[in-house]
Amino acid sequence: MRIVQLEENAKKNILSNLLKRDPNNYDSYADTVQQIVDDVKERQDAAVFEYTAKFDGAALDASNVRVTEAEIEEAMGLVEPSLLEVMKKSMKNIRDYHQKQVQHSWFDSKPDGTILGQKVTALESVGVYVPGGKAAYPSSVLMNIIPAEVAGVKHIVMVTPPGKDGKVNPVTLTAAHLAGATEVYKVGGAQAVAALAFGTESIPRVNKIVGPGNIFVALAKKAVYGHVSIDSIAGPSEILVLADETANPRFVAADLLSQAEHDELASAILVTTSMELAEKVSAQVDEFVKELSRKEILEKSLENFGYILVADNMEDAIDTANEIASEHLEIVTKNPFEVMTKIQNAGAIFIGEYSSEPLGDYFAGPNHVLPTNGTAKFFSPLGVDDFIKKSSIIYYSREALEPVHKDIIAFAEAEQLTAHANSIKVRFEE
Repeated sequence: MRIVQLEENAKKNILSNLLKRDPNNYDSYADTVQQIVDDVKERQDAAVFEYTAKFDGAALDASNVRVTEAEIEEAMGLVEPSLLEVMKKSMKNIRDYHQKQVQHSWFDSKPDGTILGQKVTALESVGVYVPGGKAAYPSSVLMNIIPAEVAGVKHIVMVTPPGKDGKVNPVTLTAAHLAGATEVYKVGGAQAVAALAFGTESIPRVNKIVGPGNIFVALAKKAVYGHVSIDSIAGPSEILVLADETANPRFVAADLLSQAEHDELASAILVTTSMELAEKVSAQVDEFVKELSRKEILEKSLENFGYILVADNMEDAIDTANEIASEHLEIVTKNPFEVMTKIQNAGAIFIGEYSSEPLGDYFAGPNHVLPTNGTAKFFSPLGVDDFIKKSSIIYYSREALEPVHKDIIAFAEAEQLTAHANSIKVRFEE
């Protein structure tokens, strides 16, 4: 991996390079995606089935697009019992963590006759997109469905691309069933997002769409936003390790590569105060790359977006971490909890040398759907809050309104909204 002495120009150049990975920069695909979205909105099922045949090679129609109970039973029988047990353990951790996020309605009544409050209501329906085809991502299924189920969403509709045989990966389907999906459809790509946003004869319209996908899925979610809500426009995966001379270079190298293997646009960055550690990590990365299965992807990812940045001091290293605002941030320093208190921008923070990033991906419980591409400066991980909405509650008695009604009238008249003012005045006419 390249080693760079951290200074202001280097930081600006790296940030500029990382931002090239933003899905919003792929406008060349936007027109194609919009055409698919518009076509599905207009022709519904017919368009969905045509695109599924074209892109996934699967022949679907209204009779087989929805996964049946028999298909779920068949899928569960194909999953290794040992993997099933691991998934159940992971589910418990995820559910326990997200149950602590649950919010409740509240009301505050005062002696003057006012009642103010907030009513918390779960969304009625949510669509969960899960990548499919040859790959299986049961962890993504669990992370997207369980918070919705904990929030109280009644209809959780999952879509995922089928294989050419028209079937869903059995591990993915098993995870969906265990997590609480109410229905699963064998549809992927931009056409699946459009179907969830507008509804078709076979696929129901939902209130919100969540879940990761390729650039076509990301741009489709962007295209339908406003018709439905979405979680975010997710970019490529990324990790930043913040380390000092006490870190184990073998551990750090392994953790950097755990994200670099996702795809060629993934980013892996080490920020350290130790040149000795930087050199050891770089050498260890080279050794691991020779051994690991996704060698070509790793090499391309590191070539494009892999950096080892050597800072003069920990304050500069922390500032850089906050500026990059990485999806995953590992802190491997002498006093990691002290450093953690100075981190303002990160999707998930992993503390100490045994809290490696895959622990969060699969098992610990916090959600692995995280803000990318610097959006951790203003976005949060997926959670129960993403599946609820809030309504304000306002009640005033006449006795409560009377002493303040002239203030409200004055405010309204200052904005030249006389009908607003009149709405208050009529209640206190002689």
